[in-house]
Parts: sequence; C-alpha cells; structure tokens
Amino acid sequence: MWAGNNGPVSDRLNEKGTQVEISAQHVWMMLSAAMVLFMTPGLGLFYGGMTRAKAALNMIMMSFISAGIVGVVWVLWGYSMTTGDGFLGLFGNPFAHFGLQDLIGSPDLIKAGFAATFAIITVALISGAIADRAKFSAWALFVPIWVTVVYCPLAYMIWGGGLMSADGALTRIFGQVIDFAGGAVVEVSSGTAAFVLALIVGKRHGFAKDPNHRPHNVPFIMIGAAILWFGWFGFNGGAATTAEQAGLIWINTLVTPAAAMLSWLVVEKVRHGHPTSLGAASGVVAGLVAITPSCANISPLAALALGLVAGAACAVFVDLKYKFGFDDSLDVVGVHFGAGVIGTLSLGFLALPVDGVGGGLLYGGGPQQLIAQTVAVLVTIALSGIGTLVIGRMIHKAIGFRVPLEHEVTGVDLTQHAESAYEFGLTAHGHFRQQQAHLSALIGGKPVPAPGAKEDSFA
Repeated sequence: MWAGNNGPVSDRLNEKGTQVEISAQHVWMMLSAAMVLFMTPGLGLFYGGMTRAKAALNMIMMSFISAGIVGVVWVLWGYSMTTGDGFLGLFGNPFAHFGLQDLIGSPDLIKAGFAATFAIITVALISGAIADRAKFSAWALFVPIWVTVVYCPLAYMIWGGGLMSADGALTRIFGQVIDFAGGAVVEVSSGTAAFVLALIVGKRHGFAKDPNHRPHNVPFIMIGAAILWFGWFGFNGGAATTAEQAGLIWINTLVTPAAAMLSWLVVEKVRHGHPTSLGAASGVVAGLVAITPSCANISPLAALALGLVAGAACAVFVDLKYKFGFDDSLDVVGVHFGAGVIGTLSLGFLALPVDGVGGGLLYGGGPQQLIAQTVAVLVTIALSGIGTLVIGRMIHKAIGFRVPLEHEVTGVDLTQHAESAYEFGLTAHGHFRQQQAHLSALIGGKPVPAPGAKEDSFA
C-alpha cells in the first residue's frame, strides 16, 4: 500500500480512507527526486575540483548547506509558495501547506519532495560565481532569502499557476511558454544571480593574472560532471507522464550533452590548440543545461543540433568575463546563463507541433512561441537580477559578503571552516600545525605567511 502496512502513518491513512496504490509513476518520481538530490554533491565535486585546493572544501560545503537550508525552507513555506491560489499570479500563499501537514496521506508529498530537489540545486549553482572569497555565513543567509524571494515566485509563475502558466495573464497576451524542466526557472535564474552576486562580491585577488587560478583537481571535475549527467536523466525525466514522452526525454538528455561536449572540444582545439578534460566536462554541462527546457518538446535531431550550438557558444562565452572584467569564478554565467538562454529560446524555432498545431518557426508555427520564450527569459532575468541585487547588497551592507584579503590568501577552507582538504608536506600533522598557527595569527590580527609559501599560493 501507499504508506506501507505498519506504523502510525498507515493507521492515519486508513482512518481517512485515502490510501492510494503506489504506481510506477510514483516510484519513478521518487527515484528521480533521489537522482536530482544526488546532483547537489555532484555539483560540489564539480565546483570543488574547479577551484583551488585551499577552497575545495568550502565549495563543496556551499552546495551541501544549500541542501540543508532549502530542505527546511521547502517543508515550512517554500512548497506552498509554488502552488495553489496565489497573489496576483506572482507567488502562492506561504501558509497554504505550511509544514506539509495537510499533505499527509496524499501522493502530492512525492511532488513536493521532487520539487524541493530543484530548488536545492538551483541556488547551489550560484555559489560557483563567488568561489575562493565569500563568507560562509553570508552565503548561508543568502540561500533561504533568495529561494523565497526569487526561486519560489519564478517556479509559481511558470509551473504553479501564475502569470506565465497555462491560464496566466502573460500567457493570454504573449502565448504559452515551454519550460519543461527549468531552462528559465533553474538555469537562467541561477546564471543571472551568479552574475549579479559576482559583481557585488568583487574579483578574486589576482584575477586574470595569477596562474594559480586554475582547477586543482580535474578528476573531481570529471566525476562531478558524470554525476550531474546521471542525475539529469531524473531532472529532465522525473515529470514524464507517458512512456513515449519519457523515451524522448531520455534520448534528448543523452544526445545534447554528447554533441555539446564534442563541439566544445573542437572550439578548444581551434582556439587554444588542445582539447581538455575540463572542456569535455564543461561541454557536457552546457548541453545538459540547453536541453533542460526543451527535453520533451524537440526531436532527437534537433536536440543534437542544439547541443552542437550550445557547446560551441558556451566555449566562447566563458572567456567573456576576462573581456568585460567580472569574476565569474567557475563559469556559472557562461555555461548556465548562456546555455539556459540558448535552450529556452531554441524552442521558438525547434518546438514540435502538438497535434499539428503550433510549434516553432522551423515547423511553420509562426513567431508566437519565440515571443513567449523571449518574454519568459526577460521576466526571469528581471526578477532574478533585481532580487539578487537587493538581497546581495543588504547582506553585504549588514555583515559583509567577502572575506578579508588575508583570509582569501590563506584559503577559505582554513579561515571559514578550520579544515583542509589535503595535507601536504613531510607529515600531515606538522603541516596541520603550521596551518593552525597561521589561522591563529590571522584571528589575532597578525597575518603571517606560511613557511615557504608565496603570497597567493596554497599554503
């Protein structure tokens, strides 16, 4: 039976007479939710490998704490804000399902859990833009506010019955946006927030000059990308309602990142002379991002073409931070914003007709779908950009979002967590004592360089 045959939950369901036979779709959504949740530590590994050794634990922790905080927020008020009757089509009533008490005995709890994993990974994505230099306390404060003020309203507006849902006010004017798994809600919103937060926090010490600003553990990156790819089959496919739809989603989630990886490597080879492991992993992620909004609505050949475009474009986008002078440390803007916009707008050209009606420009559907997709992107950029600016500036004014320079030079692993991902030197304990002495000096206001270390290298 739905809640099992033993225990108080089963008794309560029996009293209400609301037990539901568990179906294959229920099981698939629960499995998909677990896969999406697994993406968060995968992202931690991906980001942790991309940063420097002295910030690896901090980067992983920023993903982990997102799961802890958002998990609590979601049960208390987050889920309520993304569903049901809302305020002017902007967000749901925060108290409608407070604590999810009224959902006990309902399979809607599965949907609530599945939706929670999306909120977790979305805010965790933002952390890559401020690697090496953000206060952990400031990040922990940013997470619940951003999810409440930015993510929940966006999810409600597009998925939960708001302005851009099937009967929404903007839909009646501009047409129905297609965002099956979160091209706008997840990717464009996190990419926009990453850009704004990177500007608020400022550049890393030695940005664009220091050769130490490079990935310290490429195997971590590859493992993280593999976990993300695995989890993305649940991310895209968890809401599939038919076998036919699930099959299309699965194939598209395979071919788009595969094609994006290849095109990224080709661009890398042409521009820099070598195809790299980092490029392969980044290409996969760019392809996964691009197919997210359209996974159930374009053909496999279109998905392949989308991957080629997204991979090549994002391989160029990630270098724009040097040209324009903003420090998006781990390429959140170049990959997630860039591929998110490409994937969302691509539906205006590539969307398959439904029962011979509508579709993208290439299927004779006219400009309506492209207009709807463009409006969704613009609304997402506006809400996420303004919301992040206000939240980020308030936190920065209140407690400071950035660590002091000497803490950044020493490493945020040590200064924020009193831990180190690695032990170097002749003896691990000897090295740890050196680090602890250095930390004590910093806390005491007397920064001293670690023995034998250059100013801005790992100590």
